[in-house]
Amino acid sequence: MTPIDPPAPNVVAGLERLARTELSLGARMAHVLLALAASALTIVVASLWLTEPSLPLRTSIAFALMTAIGLSWIAYSVWVLTARRVMFARQRVVAGRVAVTFCGVFSLGCVILGVTTDARGAWPACAMSLALLAIAIGVWRRAESAHAALLARRDALEQELARGAR
Repeated sequence: MTPIDPPAPNVVAGLERLARTELSLGARMAHVLLALAASALTIVVASLWLTEPSLPLRTSIAFALMTAIGLSWIAYSVWVLTARRVMFARQRVVAGRVAVTFCGVFSLGCVILGVTTDARGAWPACAMSLALLAIAIGVWRRAESAHAALLARRDALEQELARGAR
């Protein structure tokens, strides 16, 4: 192989500008809506949980988990908004992991509820939770493979640039 020429300065400048690009208006609005929706629902659930002292233990546990889930989505959306950068593959991986974790917790809770009680809605909720878990796993795997492909491409470009610099 012959060494390649280093990239032109305008190409490097263009790549640096792209890396500094802020989130698009649509992406910012989507994350603001996520933060607002998660905040509102978390406030409602936490208020019910904290103001009702006579709740059964399993209801208190469910409310505590839902509060933690809501706080996690709020933290994620605030993290993306404060970074103000385009959605990188790593952020998608983090969101996928969060979704898989919470869908898994939801599925486990539905299975436990179905096994330990005779609640009529437990098994349909379990089926829905497993469908959501399958979707979350699919999204997470796609994000992981996209991230891996980008890392492989970066490594290849770095090797080409290193050979060109010699």
